[in-house]
Amino acid sequence: MNLSRLLRRAVLVLLMVGCTPETPSPTPTPTLLPTDTPSPTPAPSVWVAPYLPDGFIESLILPEGWLTAPDAASASLRLEVGDGDVRSRWVYALAAPFPTLTDSVTLQQVRDAWQGLPDPVFASQLLMDQDTLDLFSAWWGQPGAAAVRVLPAGELVNAAWQAMSAWAILPFEQLEPRWKVLAVDGTSPLQADFDLEGYGLSVPIRLEGSGELSLPESNRDPQKLTTVVTTGTTAMVRGTAVLMEMNGIRYPAEQIAPLLQSADILHISNEIPFFAGCPAPVLGTDSLIFCSPSEYIELLEFIGTDVVELTGDHFANYGPEAMRLTIQMYRDRGWQVYGGGETLQDGLEPALFTHNGNWIAFLGCNAKGGGYATASATSPGAAACANGGYESIHEQIRQLKQQGTVVFASFQHQEYYQYTVLPQYRTDFTAMVDAGADVVLGSQGHQPQNMEFYAGDFIHYGTGNLFFDQVITPGGDQRPLDRAFIDRHIIYDGRYISTELITIKFIDFAQSRLMTPDERSEFLETLFRAGGWQPLR
Repeated sequence: MNLSRLLRRAVLVLLMVGCTPETPSPTPTPTLLPTDTPSPTPAPSVWVAPYLPDGFIESLILPEGWLTAPDAASASLRLEVGDGDVRSRWVYALAAPFPTLTDSVTLQQVRDAWQGLPDPVFASQLLMDQDTLDLFSAWWGQPGAAAVRVLPAGELVNAAWQAMSAWAILPFEQLEPRWKVLAVDGTSPLQADFDLEGYGLSVPIRLEGSGELSLPESNRDPQKLTTVVTTGTTAMVRGTAVLMEMNGIRYPAEQIAPLLQSADILHISNEIPFFAGCPAPVLGTDSLIFCSPSEYIELLEFIGTDVVELTGDHFANYGPEAMRLTIQMYRDRGWQVYGGGETLQDGLEPALFTHNGNWIAFLGCNAKGGGYATASATSPGAAACANGGYESIHEQIRQLKQQGTVVFASFQHQEYYQYTVLPQYRTDFTAMVDAGADVVLGSQGHQPQNMEFYAGDFIHYGTGNLFFDQVITPGGDQRPLDRAFIDRHIIYDGRYISTELITIKFIDFAQSRLMTPDERSEFLETLFRAGGWQPLR
């Protein structure tokens, strides 16, 4: 046990037992008791195993009159790991550097790695801090020789990234975005429907003896977790609209709807206005003036939309009347908008959410400007980044962060068709992080583009399309444009802790499906290498 833990436990004992008066009381005069007077009943006591997590120990409040026992044998109650009368489960995550291709392992593989047994997945030691080692040693027995490398908690993620061959076990509350959380037997603590009892790295803490104590259920509280899903370009026009007319309005989302619907907050970047007199769609038209029939909003209702980004290039295609109609349709459904609006000021305002105690904001703008960003003091449209837009957003981000808000910032930037990042992109996107944004997204990329961590925060320069028919490059190559990302971000207790990359593949001009494991592995490896990351299998 390290010195800091010893000091914390010493303070805890003092708090549980009570403070000793500074001035000693006078020694009382002995009083002879009759021989038939019963002896005083000893105060009840509890023994807390020294390896239990600090968070668990610090949350204990003993009933009045209870004491802490110096050892298990003398205690009325004992708290330790193991099966039996389980009162609490402490959740740990199996985590790897973010550019890791493996998504899930079995609990047996983790146990084998703990024992130091060879396995093609675990190519290196398990990383953890001393407290985690103490707890798992009590639960699983001592690890195999050289199977575990112990580091201070604050050094684990940097060590894992430097080695690019090491995975870690760490408490759920210590997760941060540069980790990729791996599922164990198909279950991840990031899941909204997480099974606390069935998860293989949920450490059981039992109560032994006679008596009762009020104990924390877990270090993972589902009432503090929020899932935010962000998506790429939506444009229900041209080939996408033709297939919607043929197969039904919900057709594009039929295979991916459940993962979109599972979000607590679902972000959609719809570039196209709704218009009552929108002409019938035409497959393969050369026209770039777009609108969607008003009834197409059923698709956005079906997937559970919560916030709509209006930074898109085509929002003004059918003029002010269509833009105002579109904004009103969103607001009638209780959806928020940002990055565009009825005026420039309206478009630069954040969309604000509160969920499970988490405050979340979205801000954005159109970096192309000109005829693409038409919002002004009196006119609707996308909000331009130039001429004060950047400055306004940066200042709002700073203020929101001071208030404890998790901030998402997004762009409609210049389009290009390559995986690597353009220099101007990096300048503009990282400036959002410098202002305090937690996640920065590019909404313009029809081809999925790179990602990076800058100052510990996540930047995704382009996710690709969500509902749009551009699945073939201008040169006819299907490979880059028929693939895309849906990003799932996890907010916990007011803090952005993780991003999961969901990968989809288009089967036609409208509908996509989840990638197969082989497709996903090849796609991620291509993106990671293009971004300068060495993928970890």
